[in-house]
Amino acid sequence: MNHTKRTQRGPVGVLLVNLGTPDEPGRGAVYRYLRQFLSDRRVIDVPFVRHVIMPLFVVPFRAGESAKAYRKLWTAAGSPLKVYGEALARGVQERLGNDFVVELAMRYQQPSIASAIDRLLAARIRHLVVLPLFPQYAASTTASIQAEVMRVLETKWYIPPLTIADSFFDDPDFLALFAKKGRRFDPERYDHVLFSYHGLPERHLTKAPGGESCLKGDCCARIHPGNQYCYRAQCAATTRGIASLLNLTPDRYTMCFQSRLGRDPWLQPYTEDTVRQLAAQGARRVLVFCPAFVSDCLETTIEIGEEYAEVFREAGGQQLDLVPSLNDDPEWIDLVSRMVHQWLPPARS
Repeated sequence: MNHTKRTQRGPVGVLLVNLGTPDEPGRGAVYRYLRQFLSDRRVIDVPFVRHVIMPLFVVPFRAGESAKAYRKLWTAAGSPLKVYGEALARGVQERLGNDFVVELAMRYQQPSIASAIDRLLAARIRHLVVLPLFPQYAASTTASIQAEVMRVLETKWYIPPLTIADSFFDDPDFLALFAKKGRRFDPERYDHVLFSYHGLPERHLTKAPGGESCLKGDCCARIHPGNQYCYRAQCAATTRGIASLLNLTPDRYTMCFQSRLGRDPWLQPYTEDTVRQLAAQGARRVLVFCPAFVSDCLETTIEIGEEYAEVFREAGGQQLDLVPSLNDDPEWIDLVSRMVHQWLPPARS
């Protein structure tokens, strides 16, 4: 039997997806962003809260307060998350070359996943690689992107072969890059190091298969088949990886969770409480990593870098420093380019 290599036609499409950002820092744009974000059933998983409490009570109130924070965050070029995302997409396109077409999309607001997929399909791609820009897997982030990509593709007559990445929480180059950024601060000069991740309601974890045991004991001490998609377990693995590269002993660092919304129990310990406790215990200098965020944004620059830094000082601390995220670092661009190749299946023969 003769075997001939199949001729591959068309470029590979690459879709980089982050959470999203308002179009501008005004109240109206922030309202539209929050309304879309908080109406996602994977973000707000209680129907009454999603359909009644959020649109009628939470979003109208938070829109004004969040707009003030976004105005502090905004730069002349726009929202940092989008600016860094666009720089990342341009850099990855340059690294990958003409055999690839790279698009940036946001799960909420613009550029939308639907519009980016339309542009990729118009380029006659032969394969689509979707890379959610979330190191740790969560139903409210990575899975929401996966679901939206499938919803959009379901409306298309032609659907190309598809690969959707899930996480890169333990990628050695990812861990090494965050550790490298941390070394510039000389962690030994600090009394304690925090690894702060975006929080989730505890019930999100217990909904997963085997998740009922996730919050008990030391289930996150290692990754195994029972917790391989557990957000908290992946955060713990990222923390251990970076801490090990920095030679931090367990007594010198804490994993914690920020950005709590509502009164239900979220993953603990809470970053804000931890900051206060460290100051009360005599810590004067604290260094904070945010390894759930690949771009600096409201949750890093404002929440950690300004709000929690003020909380720390008011509680008796002196200095809280934030390690910058990966943003448009050339090594991050190289890493994303490598991950695209990693998730692309080998050519068939």
